Amino acid sequence: MKRINVKKGEVLQKSGELDSKVYHVVSGLLRSYSLDEKGKEHIFMFAPENWTIGDAMPKEVPCELFIDALEDSDIWVLEKDIQREAQNIGAFIKRLSVLQKRVIMLMSATAIERYEHFEQTYPDIIQRVPQKMVASFLGIAPETLSKIRRERHK
Repeated sequence: MKRINVKKGEVLQKSGELDSKVYHVVSGLLRSYSLDEKGKEHIFMFAPENWTIGDAMPKEVPCELFIDALEDSDIWVLEKDIQREAQNIGAFIKRLSVLQKRVIMLMSATAIERYEHFEQTYPDIIQRVPQKMVASFLGIAPETLSKIRRERHK
């Protein structure tokens, strides 16, 4: 485990790399995302302060996600360690429940419901990321997000 500082825009992990790491954010903001065959970003997760982010693939299998810094960040870099995760099962279960809820919402919730859930899950970062990234995370067009925000702030 080592503590590092990364600059905004710095890429910590690229899709296809082996031996990917786990990152715990002390301060700043990270995100994970994939790129489709057309080069479009699909944001999987944001990681603000006190969140942990990583790719779920075993370290001997190529990872699927890119991870980069959206702000200058102070982070802990950890090796993937299933025994450590087992000791911290509460945090692991919380991450799984957040991701499960997100998948279910992407399959069945309206765009407004997804936005409201985003506000509840990430209340401190909604103003820290560009609107197009929020739209990508929600699986909607930026124009749809603008319309939702306009309607909610009337």
